[in-house]
Amino acid sequence: MRVGLTGASGLIGRATAAALVERGDTVVTFTRPSGGAATGEAIRWDPSNGRLDEDDLRRVGGLDAIVNLAGAGIGDHRWSTQRKTLIRQSRLTSTSLLVEVVRSLPSGVGVLASGSAIGYYGSRANEILDETSTAGDDFLADVCRAWEEAAQPASDQGTVVTLLRTGIVMSAGGGALKRQLPLFKAGLGGLLGDGNQWISPIALADEVRAIMRLIDRPIAGPVNLTGPQPVTNREFTRTLARALHRPAVLRVPAVALSVALGPELAHGAVLASQRVLPTRLSELGFHFTCPSTSEILTAALR
Repeated sequence: MRVGLTGASGLIGRATAAALVERGDTVVTFTRPSGGAATGEAIRWDPSNGRLDEDDLRRVGGLDAIVNLAGAGIGDHRWSTQRKTLIRQSRLTSTSLLVEVVRSLPSGVGVLASGSAIGYYGSRANEILDETSTAGDDFLADVCRAWEEAAQPASDQGTVVTLLRTGIVMSAGGGALKRQLPLFKAGLGGLLGDGNQWISPIALADEVRAIMRLIDRPIAGPVNLTGPQPVTNREFTRTLARALHRPAVLRVPAVALSVALGPELAHGAVLASQRVLPTRLSELGFHFTCPSTSEILTAALR
C-alpha cells in the first residue's frame, strides 16, 4: 500500500510512519519545502499558502490512502487570538489542500483518514460520549467540527473519509504525559482542579494500530480513537504515581491553572471532562493491547 502522511514529524505521525514501513508499505510524507522527508518519498507543500509541488506529486505516483495528522499544537502555548487562529487555520488549510490532492490524482485515493479529536464533544461532565453524541460549543469543538467538514468533500471523488477523533495519546516521548512526567518523578504530581473531570487516554501503539486498521478496511464517518476505559483525573493521577513509585498528594487549583495557562486553555482543554467510548472501534472487533490506564501507562513508561 502507498500511504500519504501529513504531520509525519509529530508523535503520532512518527510512530505511524514507522509501523507502516515495518509492515512493507510505502510512506509518502508531505513535508515543508525547508524540511526533509521523515520516512520514504516526499511531496513538498506549504498548506498555509495553499501550495503543493505538482512535480513531486507526479513523481511519487498514486496513493492508496492518506493519513492527515497536520496541525499546530493545542496545548503548546496560551490561547491568544493569534494562537487560536493558527490552531484553526493550520488544520483547515492543510485538510482543504489534501482534498485537492485527492481530486487531482487520476486513480483517486481509496481512503482519507483525516485527523480530528475528542475535543469535538466539548466538556461534558459525567456524560458518556460516543460517535453519535452531539458536538460541543467551545473553541476546540468548533475547530474539530470545521476540521471534519473540510475533509468531507473528498467523498465526492469516491474516497472514504474517516474522521479520527483522537483522545489523549499516552507516550513518554511526547504529548501530555511527557510534560507531566518530570513533576511526577520528582514527587510533585497531583490532581488538576478537583480531579473529577474525565479523561479518555489511549496507548500510542493502539492509536497507530487503529489508524492502520481504518486505512486497511475503511469506514466512513467519525471513529473515536480512545481506550475502552476512560478514567477521572483523580484515578489517572493515582495510577501514574503508583507506576512511578512516587507520592502524588498535591493539587493544582483550577484558578492557578487559569492564571498559568489562560482561562480558555485551562478550562477548554486541561480541565475539560470527556468520558468518551470507542464504540465504532469496538463494533469492528478492534483488540486493544492496552485497555486499562494501568496498562497504557506501563507501555508508555517502558
